[in-house]
Amino acid sequence: MVRQLVPISALLLGSALLLFAGGIHGLILPVRGSAEGFSASSLGLIGTGWAIGYVAGCLVAPRLVGAVGHIRTFGVMCAFAAVSILIQALIVAPWAWIPVRSISGFCFAGAAMIVESWLNDRATPGTRGKIFGVYTMVNLAAVTAGQMSVSLGVTTDFTFFAIGAIVYCMALVPTALSTSASPTPLTSVRLDPRALWRNSPVAVVAVFLVGISNASFGTLSAVYAGRVGLTLTAIALFASIPVLAGALAQVPIGFASDRMDRRKALVATAVVALTADLCFVLLAPESRAANLALVGLFGAAIFAMYPIIVAHANDHAPPGTSIQVSGGLLMVFGLGSILGPLLAGMMMTRVGPQGLFLTTICAHVLIIGFTLWRISRNAAVPVDEKTAFQVSIPARAATPETVALSAGEDEAQPLEVPEADPAGTDGTPDAPETEATARPESRSDP
Repeated sequence: MVRQLVPISALLLGSALLLFAGGIHGLILPVRGSAEGFSASSLGLIGTGWAIGYVAGCLVAPRLVGAVGHIRTFGVMCAFAAVSILIQALIVAPWAWIPVRSISGFCFAGAAMIVESWLNDRATPGTRGKIFGVYTMVNLAAVTAGQMSVSLGVTTDFTFFAIGAIVYCMALVPTALSTSASPTPLTSVRLDPRALWRNSPVAVVAVFLVGISNASFGTLSAVYAGRVGLTLTAIALFASIPVLAGALAQVPIGFASDRMDRRKALVATAVVALTADLCFVLLAPESRAANLALVGLFGAAIFAMYPIIVAHANDHAPPGTSIQVSGGLLMVFGLGSILGPLLAGMMMTRVGPQGLFLTTICAHVLIIGFTLWRISRNAAVPVDEKTAFQVSIPARAATPETVALSAGEDEAQPLEVPEADPAGTDGTPDAPETEATARPESRSDP
């Protein structure tokens, strides 16, 4: 295992530094903004700015890399990320923070895609799963460490903005000094909503709503925690525990979803999330222990829903298209991420901290209602026709290149149009491959 990791250690170090700085950046903004008296609506718009930049980065970064190369593009992304956090330290005002945050979102997406492209290029069929697993653990540990480091100092001065900028700059060093040849071009995704909808309406609706829910929480969780009176250390834990709980919960939830109708697994997970939502709204807990326990339950549910949705969509996808389907769903998730923080910020401004969970309640109720309606109309995919559930990093930190890196051996290779089966799918000679025959009725979306 060590022998396999040594060649990619520089890339993992660069990714860890990038995510560590991102953890600081993502937490210091709502904490400092709240201390400066920013409204919840303004803080929500900062999250919307990030999501807009991140989606744009996923779409534009492949073109930039094609024009100037991986190393130069990665250096530019890290440099502009450092510039963005320094601008936010110098101009402490919502009108400056919102557009600048979109720049950091763009840079973060581009830099992450480049690291993942390099890892994908170095992976072999025998090491792909291990590399993706280690990469996921490194990212989770780095983000958590960055967020927790904010609790160790003063958040009302320049310190953590400067630390974030320094680490962003340090993140470019490992790849800049790498002697490895540049990898293949980055994975690009063209969003085709009609094709996604034909493949799985449940996946499209649910992933959009999960984007609203998860981005709302990711942007405004620290604001909620601060306004209910938690200490700075507890605020950092309130933001970190859900991500870790979600990562751990994916294993048993994924095991269950492989053996039952994934839509029912999605509904059950959304019910758990809704239960936590209602506890936050109706009980309005004030103690540290109660808030951290509830948010752990909440995170275990909300961060496990995305991989269930992706697995469900891939159960219905024609062979050889799982990267396109997963990448398209990631873009739909990004669109929900743009809307979510805006809605949650407005709700918190009107009704107070519990407005965050009123927003997530709406998203989770809609997921449950729409999925149950689809269950009533269509049968589930047989167990022996399902794709394997794959553990995923939080979707807000994922890119199209993450999808390619996490793909199985066959899907990781360049996609080719499969030759038609001479006997056809139903045993008739030379059956033409129309949309109906390419997607058998037993695999139509439930």
